[in-house]
Order: sequence, then structure tokens, then C-alpha cells
Amino acid sequence: MDEKLIQRLESAVARLEALSTGFRPGGAPESGEDVVTDPSILAFDDLMGQYFARVLSAAEKIGGQVLEATKILKEAFSVQRELLVKVKQTQKPDLAGLAEFLKPLNEVIMKANALTEGRRSDFFNHLKAAADSLSALAWIAFTGKDCGMSMPIAHVEESWQMAEFYNNKVLVEYRNKDPNHVEWAKAIKELYLPGLRDYVKSFYPLGPVWSVTGKKTASAAPKASPPPKTSAPSAPAPPPPPPASLFSSEPSQASSSKPKVGMAAVFQEINSGKPVTLGLKKVTDDMKTKNRADRVGIVGSSEKRGPTASPSFSKTGPPKLELQMGRKWVVENQIGRKNLVIDDCDAKQSVYIFGCKDSVLQIQGKVNNITVDKCTKLGVVFRDVVAAFEIVNSNGVEVQCQGSAPTISVDNTGGCLLYLNKDSLGTSITTAKSSEINVLVPDAGSDGDWVEHALPQQFIHLFKDGRFETTPVSHSGG
Repeated sequence: MDEKLIQRLESAVARLEALSTGFRPGGAPESGEDVVTDPSILAFDDLMGQYFARVLSAAEKIGGQVLEATKILKEAFSVQRELLVKVKQTQKPDLAGLAEFLKPLNEVIMKANALTEGRRSDFFNHLKAAADSLSALAWIAFTGKDCGMSMPIAHVEESWQMAEFYNNKVLVEYRNKDPNHVEWAKAIKELYLPGLRDYVKSFYPLGPVWSVTGKKTASAAPKASPPPKTSAPSAPAPPPPPPASLFSSEPSQASSSKPKVGMAAVFQEINSGKPVTLGLKKVTDDMKTKNRADRVGIVGSSEKRGPTASPSFSKTGPPKLELQMGRKWVVENQIGRKNLVIDDCDAKQSVYIFGCKDSVLQIQGKVNNITVDKCTKLGVVFRDVVAAFEIVNSNGVEVQCQGSAPTISVDNTGGCLLYLNKDSLGTSITTAKSSEINVLVPDAGSDGDWVEHALPQQFIHLFKDGRFETTPVSHSGG
């Protein structure tokens, strides 16, 4: 009998034994042995055995940084299992206590993000897919509808969407090179969809279930001692600082509070409301060039110099990601930002992306239209558009449609990669003055593979029967 089948049967028997033991009466916290045999913990072990084993097996064949990232992935899932055990023995913590509770998971996610920093690796897409996927494990931080997170099932699905952008690149790059990389990419997707998603759906659709009588989680910092009583009423203590984001490596300080540099400082000074001439010196008559005795109208040869370099400054404006007039999302001058997200949008709003470079933007939700203008090496992941997705005056743009788009137009663009899912195969694609446009669609004959189609950029025009007939150029090898 197959070894894997025996393991699954043993796991099923252990689960049935756990169900037969029942729960401890009186709402008492479960002991360590009870928690280990809890159905939800056993199911998590099944998840690791069934899905993660495939990821690890493919990574071991590849080796190197891919194996290193996969081991960190395993460490993160192991930490999540430990947290699930602690949840059943711990009372629901406050905001500060939750941050301390999730600290081990946050540290592993930061370790995965560190692999993607610095010099770009040959396996960057693997590392980025693994690191971005770990944000799905943050479903355990869901504490209610007002916590600012999506429901646990939706959070897992949304978190994978950003990782899938890089995972698809792995599939496309290695589909004809190395089947081990393709197997790794397919396995890591199945780990989350359906693996983790179905697990959360079965056991924690409304978030983790904390113990009623368990121990309390200690906050990161001890509470300050109360001030001595005085005759005057004391001011209330300030609230504790909010916890750091679980899966964001960006500093928590708001951008408006940071000191401005370069042209941003200039605009800040102009918008400060002070007179623009404040601080300028008065130019008297004797300071004017025409009245200075040391200056003459003839320039000697010894005074001739080559052109001096002008001061270096950025011609682009400050980076923006904001909603203007409630109707238009503006994303401008974002450079090297891989985690841009627009999540609060609706079908009446449009998105305009301008001057961005080496960045990735995810648009979660349906919008009216999306325009990409003068961008380089930009990735855009979106769900649905009502009107059209437009790309103009850009280079090296990659677009992934996860829903539907009636029209996609590409104008004056060099290098464009379009990923269409099964719901957007009816999209009308219009091109003009563009080159190197490739469209990838799902392979109907296999699961998870992509088929790449190159759109023609050369045409033959023949005058026939009183009119010109245009056909694309086709190449064939003899």
C-alpha cells in the first residue's frame, strides 16, 4: 500500500479518536494533549502533509535560494500551528497583546522579505512569490469586522493574488526549461488555494476562537505606574501606539510627517502659506551688473570656460497615491515600490498611473477604467474594469487580469505582457505603434499552465479589387 495513503489513514483515525473524546466540560482551557488531538490541529497537520510536501520535494530538486525560501515558508506554517495551539489556551488579547502574540509570525515574514532585498537574484520571482504569499497567514489576526481586515477566507484569497503575479512568471519562464520549477510553482499555489483557504473555511471562517478561561497574553511593554495623586486633576494617559503591520516592511511613520527633500521640500515651502519673497535680499543699484566697475562687456579668452553642469534634480514630481475628488485614483512617480495597493474603490472611479518605474500595483475591486502612461517596468494586477484598460507611451509593462475587461488598448509601447484568465478571454485587444506584445491565456488541456501568443507587429498591405487588404506577416522555417 502507498506510504502516503497509510499516513492519511493514520491521520484520519487520530482525528476520529479526537472527536470521540469530546471537549472538556465547564469551558475549561484545553490541556496540551487535548489541543494536539484537536480536529483543527490534526487538519492543519494534514494540510502540511498533503500540500506542503509537494512544495518541499520540488524545492529540494532545485536547491539554492529556492530551497532556502521554502524552508522559511515551512517555518512560517510551523509558527502558525503553534499560534493555533496557543489560541485554544489563551484569552482574546487587546490590540497591544495581539501584536505581541503575532510577533513570532511577523519575524518569519520579515526574514522572507529580506531574501528579496539587495542585489536581484536569478530566482527573484520564486523568492517574491514565497515572501508575498506569507501575508495569507495573517488571517489569524482577524478579530472582527471592525479590525480593518477582510474576512479570513477572503484575506487568504486576496493575499495570494499578489503572490500569484510572481508565481505566474515562474510558470512562464520555466515551462519549457525545467519541470521542477513548474512543479514548485503549481504546488505553492495549491498550498494556499485550495489548501489553506479550505482549511480556514472549515475551521475558522469567522476568525480564531479564543479560550474564555485561558491565560492572558502579556503586552509588549509593561503598563506605566499611575501618577501620584495631587490636588489638580491629572491628564489621561496617552493611548498605546498601534502595532506594526504584520506583513509590511515599510516604516509605520506617515509620509506627511517625514522631512521633505529635493523638489518635495520646494513644493512644501511654496504651499506653506508664507510670502514667496520672504528671505530674499534687496538688490541695490550698485549691485546691478551694468553699474559694477569690475565687469566689462568684452569677455577675454582666458575667461572662456566649458559648459558647466546644471544642478542635478529630479524632473518628476513627488510620489502620489491618492483619490482626487472622489472619482479618480492617481498613482504617480512611484519608483521601486512592489507593494502598492488600491483596495477602497468602486465602479464609478478611474485609475491613472503615470511615471512609475520598477513597481507593482494591485487594484482590488471593480473600477471604471485604468490608464498606464509613461511607465517603465510596471506590473499591474486588477480584477475588473467596466470600460477599458489603456497602456500608452510605456516600456516593459506586465498586466494581469483576474476578472473581466471588455477592451485592452496598447499604444506606442515597447514590451507588454498580458495575462488573461478564463473570464477575460473575450477581451478585445487593440494595438498601435507597439512592439513585443505577448498574451498569455490558460491552457485548456492542463491545470495551471499558460499558453503564450505573440501579437503581430508587421503587416503586408496589398491593393486588390480596388482596395487594400492587410494581413499580418507570418514566418515559417523550411
